[in-house]
Amino acid sequence: MSRRPVNPSRRIADSGSIPFTNSLHQKSRSSPLLSVGLVVVAALLLIGYSYSGGFGGDKDVVSKVEGDLSCTSEVLRALPILKKAYGDSMHKVLHVGPDTCSVVSNLLKEEDTEAWGVEPYDIEDADVNCKSLVRKGLARVADIKFSLPYRARSFNLVIVSDALDYLSPKYLNKTLPDLARVSIDGLVIFAGYPGKQRAKVAELSKFGRPAKLRSSSWWIRYFVQTGLEENESATKKFGQAATKRSYSPSCQVFHLSSYH
Repeated sequence: MSRRPVNPSRRIADSGSIPFTNSLHQKSRSSPLLSVGLVVVAALLLIGYSYSGGFGGDKDVVSKVEGDLSCTSEVLRALPILKKAYGDSMHKVLHVGPDTCSVVSNLLKEEDTEAWGVEPYDIEDADVNCKSLVRKGLARVADIKFSLPYRARSFNLVIVSDALDYLSPKYLNKTLPDLARVSIDGLVIFAGYPGKQRAKVAELSKFGRPAKLRSSSWWIRYFVQTGLEENESATKKFGQAATKRSYSPSCQVFHLSSYH
């Protein structure tokens, strides 16, 4: 969403190893039929491995899949880690993504924390707690393909989950800079892994399209193109806190700096 150069070399692109490849080049006295069979099996395994994401780093993998894993639920798991990484910046937070009421509710439980949420789709099925947050103005529905209804630098930290995966580059070019516009100390993006996170089939009518799950290398190049810069300090602190708590995120997590 915004404009600062990220150093792609600081990220580790998706990669995979093929431990059995060398065996195909070994000399063998087996029958020709057996050799052909081994080659066919190896080829099938290679194809399956590549589709599973083993070679995703250099292929700009974009997966259109269906299932039920949520990066918003991953945000809830990561809240203690984010607090360690961002400290005082967690006092005024905006969350953007489906089921934003659950994130806002958890943030409001913390002392000296203010939180707001933007639901990109609808909250017709919202529970009593969510409807209460809407009445108080702490949660709202807004189409993130257009400018957010907030002034520049309104929030210390903006956290996004399960929202950008549904946008084409055409809309990402508008939405990502706008998310950075309303933040002061940073922007945290939770994005699905190709071949792992899956969009619920039942929610396709809500989202309007299946999720496009991009590889980390795709996102990194996109951040560079849009001028977004990695928040190196937050990335380091998040990694240290995650290690101490033996936390391993199920989604890709990107820490970006705001515009100044």
